[in-house]
Amino acid sequence: MRITRVLSAALLLLGPAAAPALADSSPSPGASSDAPTQAGTSFRTATEIEQGQKATASGSAGDYLYWSFPADAGQRPTVKATVDLPDAHAAQTWQLDVYDGLRRRQACQYGAQTRTAAQDAASVDVACTLRTVRSWSEPWAGDPLPGTYYIRLTVLDLATADLGLPVSAAVEVSSKDIGGSAAVDGSLAQPLVPGIAVTSDEAEESASSSAVLSAIEPEDGWSSGWWSDRWVWTAVGGVLAALAGIGGYALTRGAGRPRGA
Repeated sequence: MRITRVLSAALLLLGPAAAPALADSSPSPGASSDAPTQAGTSFRTATEIEQGQKATASGSAGDYLYWSFPADAGQRPTVKATVDLPDAHAAQTWQLDVYDGLRRRQACQYGAQTRTAAQDAASVDVACTLRTVRSWSEPWAGDPLPGTYYIRLTVLDLATADLGLPVSAAVEVSSKDIGGSAAVDGSLAQPLVPGIAVTSDEAEESASSSAVLSAIEPEDGWSSGWWSDRWVWTAVGGVLAALAGIGGYALTRGAGRPRGA
């Protein structure tokens, strides 16, 4: 009974600490009233959007549409896009690509990244779920790292008669917080965002020449990379192991030496 009481007290003490690790990630806030209504035409002019914000844009079939968003360590972003097509058109194949802050194309863990809209279809949906963003990685690994991510939406297969037809697109990004299971030792000195390495004088000069420096970051700021909920589970495991050792000793030590021996 004494061992049971000790174990119960330990779990009650650790409960509040372990709660954040057990909590499921909640979706980001919905689209705000100031959601972007246009897209860029290159990496440098990509329209910045926040996670959970639904951005829209109008363009012509054959255009390249670009957006950018921030993703931090421990997040697994999912990008979804819907393209509304004109009333009459031939079959079209649309593709959604995602690039990291080094402009390396990131593979989709799952999702229909490329889809073909049948003739006269009203719309087409594409999606891409990236691998979990790591706080640090070897240069050769190509893993997703904290920083700015770029979305490129374009049509791959287009009939000549459909070139230039008006289309509209809606893009939204959400993330699932994976937590300590994806944590690694080490972190980047700075997130991979445009303009992070330039001085203030260079930034002003670049801004005057229409270079786009990133002004977006996660809601709670960029994480330092050292904390994750695996610290909580390590502490819980250590305490439970110690209690198990004490309990095992109490059960196996016996009654001791007989009296008068």
